[in-house]
Amino acid sequence: MSSMSGRRRSALVVGVAVVVGAFGFLLYGNIDSNVVFFLTPQELLARGPAAYDVPVRLGGLVQPGSVKWDPASLELRFAVMDTTGPAVAVQSSGAPPQMFRDGMGVVLEGRYRRDGVFQATELMVKHSNEYRKPEHGERPQEMYRSLMKGAGT
Repeated sequence: MSSMSGRRRSALVVGVAVVVGAFGFLLYGNIDSNVVFFLTPQELLARGPAAYDVPVRLGGLVQPGSVKWDPASLELRFAVMDTTGPAVAVQSSGAPPQMFRDGMGVVLEGRYRRDGVFQATELMVKHSNEYRKPEHGERPQEMYRSLMKGAGT
């Protein structure tokens, strides 16, 4: 009888070790391929031609004085910079998040085109602890008076 309980105990220990090992591998062993990072403008430009037309996240600060917002066409153009190095021109369509402004930290999803412009499909900003992009049907002309004022319109 003690031989049978010893086998069960050994099987249980082996089973627990396999489960813990598999969990450890999933949690730590493959983490680099599951974590989503963003590149700074300097890192994106350092990739050279390999950066063109590849989906990527770009993060940095909105360069002061670079915002050009057309509320009629919902076209937004600006530049993203990091603390050193050149800025990257960005083009986005659709209304920007409510708190978007010069100097704000942003993370963009999109592709860096061969003409040197980052075509953003998503634009995210942080203000306090609140992330928000405009709801469908919200009127950008009313929401972004401060943005239009800051862009000189």
